[in-house]
Amino acid sequence: MTAHVLMYSSGVCPYCTMAERLLKNKGVETIEKIRIDLDPQQRMAMMEKTGRRTVPQIYIGETHVGGFDDLSALDKLGKLDALLSGA
Repeated sequence: MTAHVLMYSSGVCPYCTMAERLLKNKGVETIEKIRIDLDPQQRMAMMEKTGRRTVPQIYIGETHVGGFDDLSALDKLGKLDALLSGA
């Protein structure tokens, strides 16, 4: 079983697409996506929660991973699998 994954995203974000592809390749079947381009209130909530204004902003469980570069770096360090497994 994989941890819950939440991703703030927008419809025209190549980094969101790359993040989703990486997560799917890691076996994540379901990603809860919040489209900030469709709901300005969600953009404000994301900025308050993360302190960042760019997408994607990714949470795995309760852990704020950050954007695609952060996700990719975790994977390269070999730490993404443990986070996804809830360890």
